[in-house]
Amino acid sequence: MLTSDEFVQWYQQLRLSEQTVKYITSIRESPPARLVRSRVGNVSGRYPSKKMGSTIQFESKSCELAGIYLMEYDCEVLEYYDQPEAIKLLYTARNGRNIGVLHTPDFFVLRVGSAGWEEWKTDDELKRLTVKMPHRYQIGADKKWRCPPGESVAKSMGLYYVIRTSAEINWNLHSNLDFLEDYYRNDSLKVSDESRESIISIIDCFPGITLEELLSYGLKADDIYIMIAQKEIYVDLDKYSLATSTDKIQVWRDKKKAENSKNLILSNQKNELDSGLISVGISGVWDGSLWEIVNVGLTKIAIIDESNNLVQLTVSQLNELIINGDFVLKSSQDSVKSSANEILNRASEVELREANRRYELIAPSLQGEPVKNINVARRTVYYWLKKWRDAESKYGFGYIGLIPNYKSRGNRDSKLSESTQKMINEFIASDYESLKQKGKFAAYSALYQACLESGLTPPSYKTFVCKINQRPKYEQVEKRQGKINAYIHEPFYWQLELTTPRHGNRPFEIAHIDHTELDIELVSSRTKVNLGRPWVTFLSDAYSRRILAIYLTFDPPSYRSCMMVMKECVRRHGRLPSTLVVDGGKEFHSVYFERLLAAYSCIKKTRPVAKPRFGSVCERLFGSANTNLIHNLQGNTQITRNPRSVTKSVNPRNLAVWTLCSLYQNLCDWAYEFYDNKEHPALGKSPREAFNDGLVQTGLRSHKIIPYDETFRIFTLPTTRVPVQ
Repeated sequence: MLTSDEFVQWYQQLRLSEQTVKYITSIRESPPARLVRSRVGNVSGRYPSKKMGSTIQFESKSCELAGIYLMEYDCEVLEYYDQPEAIKLLYTARNGRNIGVLHTPDFFVLRVGSAGWEEWKTDDELKRLTVKMPHRYQIGADKKWRCPPGESVAKSMGLYYVIRTSAEINWNLHSNLDFLEDYYRNDSLKVSDESRESIISIIDCFPGITLEELLSYGLKADDIYIMIAQKEIYVDLDKYSLATSTDKIQVWRDKKKAENSKNLILSNQKNELDSGLISVGISGVWDGSLWEIVNVGLTKIAIIDESNNLVQLTVSQLNELIINGDFVLKSSQDSVKSSANEILNRASEVELREANRRYELIAPSLQGEPVKNINVARRTVYYWLKKWRDAESKYGFGYIGLIPNYKSRGNRDSKLSESTQKMINEFIASDYESLKQKGKFAAYSALYQACLESGLTPPSYKTFVCKINQRPKYEQVEKRQGKINAYIHEPFYWQLELTTPRHGNRPFEIAHIDHTELDIELVSSRTKVNLGRPWVTFLSDAYSRRILAIYLTFDPPSYRSCMMVMKECVRRHGRLPSTLVVDGGKEFHSVYFERLLAAYSCIKKTRPVAKPRFGSVCERLFGSANTNLIHNLQGNTQITRNPRSVTKSVNPRNLAVWTLCSLYQNLCDWAYEFYDNKEHPALGKSPREAFNDGLVQTGLRSHKIIPYDETFRIFTLPTTRVPVQ
């Protein structure tokens, strides 16, 4: 943050008015104007900013949080404040009325040469708002979003107002800033001279070595990442993710050598283009997708991607893409090999079985022996032999030519006219997919009558139902029954894009915390009186599925349970996670709990309401704990699910024998030994193995160790229920 003298020097340099300076000073000295909340579909939270020395609120994980990372590590940004004082926007509503609204922007940003408000929104959200408020949100001739009322307010104060969108975010850079944040935050990290010399000597011997190969030399991952963060060695943080693409990321001594190598590669590719080597069948990578050249004309070149999307480019456009490195050419041999692999991967078991049968029949002919004593026409055998030789010439091995392509057989063209198909889609969208919730047959009857009146051939009921079933299920149920009922049909991603909720790229990156009441009755260790069912709190690592800490108590969930499980995590591992995912429970919004997270730079993210699958990591652990342990102990409450079957002799309250202490010991043994060493089906290894392998690959980050001392214990101490007089 700026000191008082630096702030005065800054606004004097920008020649801001006295009124504007007072407004900015008010923002700098005031808390956020509002508290953000998690709504359906958005993840809110707080980011502990080193630059600002405080926590910064965000209302969207995939938009505002990404913007925070960009501002946190942008040297042009001096200060940024979340939810600043509201400003009044004056504009004309869609119905023609002049209205004024108080608007609280997402951020107020002080930059080296300017200052103003920045509002972050997704492109989809802006498109909806443009229809709803066309005079407030507009897209300019430069294809950038604008807010004329906001710009008017800003102009009167000598400031700016901009709308930032998710399309501006480089998700690879965002992922890398998150990955390296532990090293950016600590300026005192040092690499030993011996380790530095080893790393630099390997890079000098093999310029452009991949990160995966560099790590294979037995070097400490921490030392490599420290040198990257401190810019002693160079990687392109914009191009690939450090967490997931170690085999693609190249490491260089400095940025200049990387650019020289890139220019050499581009020069070679330009020579290929100028030499006329661009021809049908050549492929290249463009914007992360593989494209193949399917036609070369005098002025235009047609390319097609793996989804059969066709794009036409002029020769000059393709030339420019290649020179800029946006379209990376692959050799024809690589293209042919890729096509062969695609055919093999696409072949079904039935097709491979048929290819094997054909090979057995033509194998003698391939050895020069005559074809005899087979129940297949000679012409068929000769046809297969030709297919074998053609494939051998094209792909390098003839087996590819024997694979039948059953999926492409038959006439795939629809028998219905385009007008009928258009009417089907219109009736499904307007008549069936509506809040009326019409049945399929009722909607079909209306379609049938409309086709007859229009002189069109009506489709069959079976065709109409097939068309309905081909529509996206989530959108269909949402239109008929609302978002809550559609939620179960929403796609759930295990391997996710950079913009979707992830399960983490390394140990201690993301952890989930949650509570549940265990299915068992407990008794007092002294009096043997029944004390009821206990509550357990789990803190689990999302990357390895490892249970980091457990806390067992009779008290209902509170911030005390949260602080105690965090305390146990530090006692066992000496670390806290970088990001903690919680639900909307009030125990996670305590001042004392948030103080603990802020003190140790832990980002808190709140799961959306009515989105239970965001917490599926913990929910599955609760189920495993009950199934594998609790339900096998005397006094478990499984039978109470059917209350009418519970009699005095089988009532769990009368059969309870376990105490809190004994159950806690057994629960720890199950979590830290049995579950920790058992192979996890989603990982292919045990949680402990995944955890340890992840630490070796992504760095031990020993500088994040938290001493279990008096200072830490004070941060985790709960307050008394009643203030001390």
